[in-house]
Amino acid sequence: MKRQFDDLQLGSIELFCLAAELGSFTAAAVAAGVTPAAVSRSVSRLEERLGVRLFVRTTRQIRLTDEGRIYFEQSRPALAQLVDAERQISGQHGTPAGRLRISLPTPYAHYRVLPVLPAFRERFPEVELDVHISNRNVDFADDTYDLSVRGRAPDDSTLIARKLEDAEMVVVATPAYLRKHGTPATPDDLPAHECIQFDVPSSGRRLPWIFRHEGETLEMVTTGAYGTAEDALGGATLARAGAGLFQTYRFVVEQDLRDGTLVEVLQAYGGCTRPFLLLYPHARHVSRRVRALVDFLVDKFSA
Repeated sequence: MKRQFDDLQLGSIELFCLAAELGSFTAAAVAAGVTPAAVSRSVSRLEERLGVRLFVRTTRQIRLTDEGRIYFEQSRPALAQLVDAERQISGQHGTPAGRLRISLPTPYAHYRVLPVLPAFRERFPEVELDVHISNRNVDFADDTYDLSVRGRAPDDSTLIARKLEDAEMVVVATPAYLRKHGTPATPDDLPAHECIQFDVPSSGRRLPWIFRHEGETLEMVTTGAYGTAEDALGGATLARAGAGLFQTYRFVVEQDLRDGTLVEVLQAYGGCTRPFLLLYPHARHVSRRVRALVDFLVDKFSA
């Protein structure tokens, strides 16, 4: 392959990107440990090479031209890939370290991921964890998250999706509620019952209940006086208080089912699952700490 850049030209591109990010030759010089004149000379060399102006300069500020903005938008990720490649090769046998941000939906955070994070840090003590608990989707382009767990595959082709598990759904209520209102024998009996609702954060719509019958999965819109939003665990708390029936993940209520606080109903129509997926960007190098947590969680839950 014919050589396109020498060391001086690559350094000029790096200083140009610093100046564009910081909006100042002086700030770029401080960040790079060189003089403002050196930054100015580097940018001038680039402009001469490209035959275009990259900045509009005044005595008080600099501003990218349209051509400069295009060059910056293309050059910045290319430089980032070079940095990541060096880190990956030079430190591939090192210990995962640094801060890692992960976004988790409420049920999966409390009943799955949070309980196992101490074991992860015991294995990788140099990794620090910031955990964001919310049922709203995160935008990796705008939010500074490394990973997220969500319940559906993304439309975004720049994300990798790793299946953690298919979590079984159950319909539960307290013994007292069932004694008072009766036990539904089929999903067709649900309109006569108080069905606790949950609003999907991304759409605001009520989450339909799902059942399996004769090998097919059926969705059913239920009704009830209790509606919950944002925190999916609110419905389970209402069910424990005797408010009505609630469909939730088995792992949320398995202790309640064991001790009799809640009773599972419509078991003949059970067996339906909803997935949990681990999402992270593949457009850039995956750091060792991200890879470590991905492998740890997939190992824990995918079996």
